[in-house]
Amino acid sequence: MKILPAIDLYGGKAVRLYKGNYEEMTVYSDRPAEIAADFAAQGAQQIHLVDLEGAKTGGTPNLETVKTIIRATGLLAEIGGGVRDMNVVEEYLSAGAGRVILGTAAVENEAFLRTAVKEYGEKIAVGVDLRDGFVAVRGWTEQSSYSAFDFCEKLQAIGVKTLVVTDISKDGAMQGTNLRLYRDLSARFSMNLIASGGVSSLEDVKKLAAMDLYGAIIGKAYYTKALTIREAVEAAR
Repeated sequence: MKILPAIDLYGGKAVRLYKGNYEEMTVYSDRPAEIAADFAAQGAQQIHLVDLEGAKTGGTPNLETVKTIIRATGLLAEIGGGVRDMNVVEEYLSAGAGRVILGTAAVENEAFLRTAVKEYGEKIAVGVDLRDGFVAVRGWTEQSSYSAFDFCEKLQAIGVKTLVVTDISKDGAMQGTNLRLYRDLSARFSMNLIASGGVSSLEDVKKLAAMDLYGAIIGKAYYTKALTIREAVEAAR
């Protein structure tokens, strides 16, 4: 299983939200590229980036920071947040991103999703952000009518290869991840699953790895020093 340490970007800074709440934002660094370099030094091969400004408003307000991180580390970077048209997809891929994550647009614009998957295949992932069993959109500020399983069935039929699945209630809470959710999804679908939200201990990492998931995202647990990326990479093996 791959470990994907996370950097959430806002105003060019590395930040974290609590359960997706923009009013509860903690700034961890003014130099996100230095954090990314530490990830690489600890053995990470991939990195998960989110443009939190883009998630709310669309566009690529942190594109230059993303480029700096990719140039500085050489890690395979996946990037999401505000990816709502092909221009943004192409900007990120041209910047060196290995995967672009569609969120709100995958829910609300099926034609765009199909075009992106047809054009770029495995370089397109979809973020499945869940609150109370339903898919949330617009930076987690609104809820759609899609249930988790209905949405995932649709994505698999379209040909999406990778899902980043977040239980919003677990995100940033440091109370463990939703193991049952990932077990159920893994049993029903053949897509690559990346677990996100609440992965806060080596025990979480080991249990997710035992399910043979593709990856797990480490966010707040790194920033609060609950675990190191090196430890997580070892546990995921």
